[in-house]
Amino acid sequence: MTDQLILYTNPQSRGRIARWMLEEVGATYSVEVLDYASTMKGEAYRAINPMGKVPAIVHGGKVVTECAAICAYLAEAFPEAGLAPLPEERADYYRWLFYAAGPVEQATTNNYAKFDSGDQSRMFGYGNFDLVVDVLDGLLSSRPYATGDRFTAADVYLGSQIGWTTMFGMLPKRDSFAAYIERVQSRAAYQRAWAMDDALVAEAQKAAEPA
Repeated sequence: MTDQLILYTNPQSRGRIARWMLEEVGATYSVEVLDYASTMKGEAYRAINPMGKVPAIVHGGKVVTECAAICAYLAEAFPEAGLAPLPEERADYYRWLFYAAGPVEQATTNNYAKFDSGDQSRMFGYGNFDLVVDVLDGLLSSRPYATGDRFTAADVYLGSQIGWTTMFGMLPKRDSFAAYIERVQSRAAYQRAWAMDDALVAEAQKAAEPA
């Protein structure tokens, strides 16, 4: 089928973001679960994503990698789901989608790794960790979702970033973050996607148990 959609993932990875987005748009898709130590680094998958990382999707023979790009692509590929931005939402949609993919991702991972930009903060797009956190807090204190009152694909990515970094203590506790996480994680598509990946984790753990 020319419109076949395949998700390449691992349930203990950012692949959960792509799975959630696929469930949001209601797409029919198949899943290829890859192992970090073997299939993810094998030649067959590197032909799809030379980085040897998940997630990736293949749709109609075309490859899309990077979680933010996957979210934006699927919103446009399945417009009936209503997750692409309306004309008046586009500025906020792209601004905060890429803010999450750039400054938030970089600042939280660098801070977790104990990297401090110090006097060189002007060289880094996010400036410093505290600034990124305050900007994010300001956004989510002023509105329920990235573009305003409506959930969009930007919230799949932004919600995943905040949920993941909060769960691992990479973001400080803020009331706005907690409320936002509760809103986005209460969605039926999130619950379905999470349950699917949790089941895969449990299956893998059971298979690893001594006979």
